Amino acid sequence: MNPSTIEIIATSLFVFAIIHTFMVSAFEKLSRRYPKHVGLFHLLGEVEVVFGFWALILVLLLSALQTTHDAVAFVNQQNYTEALFVFVVMVVAASKPILTLASRCINFLSGLISRLAPISQNTMIFFLSLSFVPLLGSFITEPAAMTIAAILLRDRFYKTGLPLKLQYAIIGVLFVNVSIGGTLTNFAAPPVLMVASAWEWTTPFMFTTFGDRAALAVFVNALLITLFFHKQLPNEYVEPVEEEMPIAVIVVHLLFLAAVVYFAHYPPVFLWLLLFFMGFTSAYSRYQNPLILREALLVAFFLAGLVVLGSLQKWWLQPVLQSMSPALAFYGTVGLTALTDNAAITYLGSLVEGTSLDFRVALVAGAVTGGGLTVIANAPNPAGLSILRDHFTNRVVYPSYLLIAAIIPTLVAILAFRFL
Repeated sequence: MNPSTIEIIATSLFVFAIIHTFMVSAFEKLSRRYPKHVGLFHLLGEVEVVFGFWALILVLLLSALQTTHDAVAFVNQQNYTEALFVFVVMVVAASKPILTLASRCINFLSGLISRLAPISQNTMIFFLSLSFVPLLGSFITEPAAMTIAAILLRDRFYKTGLPLKLQYAIIGVLFVNVSIGGTLTNFAAPPVLMVASAWEWTTPFMFTTFGDRAALAVFVNALLITLFFHKQLPNEYVEPVEEEMPIAVIVVHLLFLAAVVYFAHYPPVFLWLLLFFMGFTSAYSRYQNPLILREALLVAFFLAGLVVLGSLQKWWLQPVLQSMSPALAFYGTVGLTALTDNAAITYLGSLVEGTSLDFRVALVAGAVTGGGLTVIANAPNPAGLSILRDHFTNRVVYPSYLLIAAIIPTLVAILAFRFL
């Protein structure tokens, strides 16, 4: 290791950003103590702002230590495709017609199962929202699945006033299940996308190597939380009476979502599609709810900041990965993923030459397994957090509680990937 000055600074700021994510509640307390600066403290207390804020500090320091041209060039060299894609797919997936279709599918499946087994329909809806929907992430991408699942859980359960333990348990299971639930294919999970082309991993390979085990872990996690907390769930859910949603509108929204997913690697195309989508929703506003532009922009800002800071962590991450055996690669990446985005870890792993298939499988399995431990561990996590956070006390989701809530579902994933 021979890091440059700017790499050492970037790593220091990266550590400060991680510490900052664990201290967001402190800024909320400061906002109440110093009302004159409530706006600033609220801003610094937003988890989605953290990495963007520290990325700004890095760019300003780079400009001071070198030149403004160098700082601008550095920012311009980064790849923001993932951040932009998450923004677009969140907006489209959270549209009312898409959510209406998802709700109808969940209602149909839960009603069918409830007629065959002595289980309340609302309990089945809870189970399917934490199992079936995360697995859809393998086909509609993880950010879209996270958005749909989080909104279904918010509207059907969080708004009823759940106990705090259950709120954290849900978000812990949701984050883990979405992270591992995108491994049935080779195009939907960010950490898989980073290596699929370089290592020539096909969808059949993904399903036989990861998918079957991931699906089992997803269903076990959803079953465990359902069995443990079913008595604390509301007995029934009354669908709000709304105007009938035309099938044609749903189909158009599905086509937009499919097109955005298909062109996920081409920002000009999916941003162009978003503009057309916004025009369509404006033309048929009677069938729409307000688009979640603010929430999606905050998540994109978070991920862009992570890209800027994370791009200068290669100097220490890659040597660490190179020194690992397959078994150590699995458990090591589970832990490393909690400290940085799992897609960044698998990308750096793909740059290590001469690795065995066992090492590669262990690396990706560990990265997706640890994807629910923290907000920064997996790209879709900030999306779920932004949707559910309003229903936590003072809008604060404590990272330490989230870590605790994710431990059991993470252990289930470890057992599935390492011992089956």
